[in-house]
Amino acid sequence: MASWSETIVIDPEIQGGAPVVRGTRVPVSVLVEAVAAGDTVDEAASAYRVTVDQVRAALGYAAELVRGERTIALPR
Repeated sequence: MASWSETIVIDPEIQGGAPVVRGTRVPVSVLVEAVAAGDTVDEAASAYRVTVDQVRAALGYAAELVRGERTIALPR
């Protein structure tokens, strides 16, 4: 599978700059939500007419975003 950086693009002219699968208008968020809702990677790929590797790239992109987040606990 190609790295997510070769598959996921951000272009202000496509979907308002939301990350999408290269060559499509399919947002990463739609693919991640489909898998989170219980679709298999194969089902999500079929439903949105992308490849399994493209769905995996979207998941990889989302994982990297979460990995980069930092949470600061505030006192109550």
